[in-house]
Amino acid sequence: MKTLFYGMTVACAVLFAVMTATGHDSLIRVSDRKAVTFDAMIRDAVRSDVIVVGEIHGDPRHHALELEVIRALHESDTPMIIGMEMFRQSNQKDLDAWTQGTMPVDRFVPIYYQNWNQHWKFYEDIFLYAREHGIPMAGLNIPDEVAKAIARRGFSTLSSDERKMLPPGISCTIDKSYMEFIRRAYAGHDQGDAKTFQYFCEAQMVWDKSMATNLIAFMKENPGKKAVVLAGVGHAWRRGIPEQLSLLSGYRTQVILPVLPDQADPKNVSVEDADYLVLP
Repeated sequence: MKTLFYGMTVACAVLFAVMTATGHDSLIRVSDRKAVTFDAMIRDAVRSDVIVVGEIHGDPRHHALELEVIRALHESDTPMIIGMEMFRQSNQKDLDAWTQGTMPVDRFVPIYYQNWNQHWKFYEDIFLYAREHGIPMAGLNIPDEVAKAIARRGFSTLSSDERKMLPPGISCTIDKSYMEFIRRAYAGHDQGDAKTFQYFCEAQMVWDKSMATNLIAFMKENPGKKAVVLAGVGHAWRRGIPEQLSLLSGYRTQVILPVLPDQADPKNVSVEDADYLVLP
């Protein structure tokens, strides 16, 4: 475990050193296409209620950035929580025990793997930092089987038992513009025929709306705290979780995305997509 911690700490230190050294070369503010410093982005972030940071799950650079955003907000004395796609809401008690320091690492890691299939080393430093500083963590995700059922046969076919696994009141209405957003945000996914793609869009809508609903509930339990949300890039685009947060609560959001060639890059991203792009 110490080896994994050291490896990720080095990765975080390397990224932070690069960002500190290059500063304005590492980040682009989407509103004016200007290069800005990491500190400038954080000063802007604290004016929002929720900061959503997108990731490619297996890219250590993205996890290093997420930790640095969390660290910067914490060190600025910003009261905060961390919302995670990587844990289901049904496992919230385990996350609470972790951040409260009552669950040891050897018990927590197996629970992590019950929730997420990426290697623990990618998120270890984030979990350890939250635990060390007592930062509450919110599990936002829904059961895999529900999302897969919607993607396979559509939202309208969910059984009553399957619907009970979603937050109360979740509905699903998609339109042409939303489907175009999903086509773009998930350009690397096999989107199949028209019916398959429609169901895939419904699954993403329900997924994002459910995670937004779970975050809102957790923020109400932790009033006065800002949230940093860690989620896959497809969920992090403004039309994903952030739009659902705005529709359901009016929370102000800031979106930080990694640059992805031909998908999320300075040439084709607008303020309707994100606020900041992080260069590789």
